[in-house]
Amino acid sequence: MKKLLRIAVVTGSCCVFLAILSSFIAGARFSSLRFPWRKAGLTEEQAAAHLLSRFTYGATPGQVEAVVKQGLEKWFEQQLEARLPDDSLQVLLQGNEALTLSNTEIVNTYPRNAQVQRMAIQDGFINKDSVNKGDQKAYRDMLQQYMQQKGLKPVQELTRLFINQKVLRAAYTQNQLQEVLTSFWFNHFNVSFTKNDCEQYIPVYEREVIRPHALSRFEELLLATAKSPAMLTYLDNFNSTGAKEMPNGKGGKKKAGGLNENYAREVMELHTLGVDGGYTQQDVTEAARVLTGWTLYPMNDYYNKANRERLESANPAALERRGVVHTGDFLFQPNRHDMGTKTVLGKQFAANGGYEEGVELLHMLAHHASTATFISRKLAVKFVSDNPPQSLIDKMAKTFIDKKGDIKQVLITMVNAPEFWSSDALREKTKSPFELAISAVRGLDARIHQPYQLYTWISRMGERIYYYQAPTGFPDKGTYWINTGSLLNRMNFGLALASGRVPGVSFNLLALNNNHEPESAEAALATYCRLLMPERNSEATIQRLTPLLNDPRLQQKIDKAAAKNTMQQPDRETPETIQPGYAAQRSKAAATAMAPANKYQLSQVVGIIIGSPEFQRR
Repeated sequence: MKKLLRIAVVTGSCCVFLAILSSFIAGARFSSLRFPWRKAGLTEEQAAAHLLSRFTYGATPGQVEAVVKQGLEKWFEQQLEARLPDDSLQVLLQGNEALTLSNTEIVNTYPRNAQVQRMAIQDGFINKDSVNKGDQKAYRDMLQQYMQQKGLKPVQELTRLFINQKVLRAAYTQNQLQEVLTSFWFNHFNVSFTKNDCEQYIPVYEREVIRPHALSRFEELLLATAKSPAMLTYLDNFNSTGAKEMPNGKGGKKKAGGLNENYAREVMELHTLGVDGGYTQQDVTEAARVLTGWTLYPMNDYYNKANRERLESANPAALERRGVVHTGDFLFQPNRHDMGTKTVLGKQFAANGGYEEGVELLHMLAHHASTATFISRKLAVKFVSDNPPQSLIDKMAKTFIDKKGDIKQVLITMVNAPEFWSSDALREKTKSPFELAISAVRGLDARIHQPYQLYTWISRMGERIYYYQAPTGFPDKGTYWINTGSLLNRMNFGLALASGRVPGVSFNLLALNNNHEPESAEAALATYCRLLMPERNSEATIQRLTPLLNDPRLQQKIDKAAAKNTMQQPDRETPETIQPGYAAQRSKAAATAMAPANKYQLSQVVGIIIGSPEFQRR
């Protein structure tokens, strides 16, 4: 430390000192990183490839060698810190200012269709008797005119932009572990576009709740999700009340909505303890009572602007005395809270504990032994194998308890363990459709000009991200993703992508091999297996795939695969507005992606590799 101070004095820079100090602290924190890959009989290159297969969306060309040069532990340490610059990604995301809007701004700019209808009726722009009657085209035109006059935009436009940024982040961020974990935790704390009431809140939910906490302490993540409008709405806790009657805002009373147990049940079963976590139905009911009064701060100008103005004009000290809590878009309303005594998992919550009851409950759940085991198992399933060894889960769960739910430390325990590097774990995981598509474009060093086109293929392969209805999220097991139909779709995707038939994605196959054209289809197969699946023994793969190259109907299959995708909706933006010079780039890419047809087509070789069972493994 004295040396650090001397450096700071010499340079005369506080910023330099802080940067050095931050590096020193990070190095000390992760000094326990010791990867036992040698004991597993792996080469350093194979170990690097395994790390990249687990903690990124796929290796980019030359990345295995770069990780070896940097050092495996050093690379992982940087991923844990998630502070690598993403300048090129930010350039791609420029122009999507809608993705920076707050929940309030989104609600009042991107209303859902039903909201637009009610607003237009309320403003007298349309007659309520005309709804679902008469000329429906004229009716829709009137609604569109109304939206234009009010400066409103369809919520579908926002969701499209949101999906686009997800594809771009996964493909191009340098902080790959953070993005992989963002998807993992979003799936763990799943919310869905299919429940329209929470659709508008999902962009901020991922941006401000999931991604910033993906590598923090589990309790912080749990509390942030519990207070988010997306989760409050998705699992109905926003209208759960223990009061019999509530003020109606006009000096009178109205009947309260009653207790809703949806969130209380899922926070135990899916978010913390697990289905076998030792709780009972009585615990669920009692937990629901604890969490009554947790609701949304008024955001919509048309429906609750008056309520917001009353809260904003109220004396803060008076609100605090009443027990009102307002943080961000979250609001605790004491008049909706069950004031009685509750008991959850044997712990008694005193009567009239207010907001702090819920915080205390979530703290208890976050640090419970069953939670440590449940979360550790899910992380091991994600990063190690579909059936991880109990010995590994026990080690991770102990760290979870000892380090108070520090997600980084749990991951360090996992990657330091021999079980992570075991031959049983190598390439044991099956890529989801999203992982398959992103790993393909990363492996091809592709440029994505129209992300939604790629998303359309991902949906066709079975993973319509953000639309999974159940609170469980997508299953993380290979048996869920792989069947006869899905394998055909995956092969079709590989053939369509490699032949340049996925609009909005461009690449140069020859450039991947230093612009050297292999002498034969068989040589091309060997070369591109090595490039796209680094550090694997590809002999069996080559033998399995070689007969496919001689299939006289292969080009017909490629054409058919590409034709099926014409049913997709095109992006509203033209290719030229998404990426200047796109048309010329795509034409050039299509020309260079293929070798001369009279020898063999390189795109067919690469397409077969991407669609192969071996490429589906990570």
